[in-house]
Amino acid sequence: MLGMKKYPKAYIAACRARVDADLRAYRSAVGKTPSREFEARFFDDQVLLLDYMFVHRLSGIEGKDGNPLNEVRVLCNSILLNRGKLQVDKLPEWPNSAVAGIKLPPEKSVLKLKSSDEVRLREADFERLSKA
Repeated sequence: MLGMKKYPKAYIAACRARVDADLRAYRSAVGKTPSREFEARFFDDQVLLLDYMFVHRLSGIEGKDGNPLNEVRVLCNSILLNRGKLQVDKLPEWPNSAVAGIKLPPEKSVLKLKSSDEVRLREADFERLSKA
């Protein structure tokens, strides 16, 4: 598939519906006291899914200014390629691991993570990120 400058509204609505359904299923399954380990694994995986749903977005359209799309891209690379430690810059062993020049200042980001912080999302973190 070629890069996408924009996605159809129906596709975006379907993605939102899937995220909402996953959140409902999570809440139903774990009740009021999820284990911290399960919560982090589930919502880290949800970030990977969120990125995958829009994986064909063009990095030029996405920008490099620390927006939520950049943050999702950086989180995914960090989860998959850097053992869950936040890494904004390209990883030496993975030259395609980041868009060159992305800026992700913690104070501007949704999750406020700093470089080398552990990526272990909570439900509220994912909810904020998915709505940003």
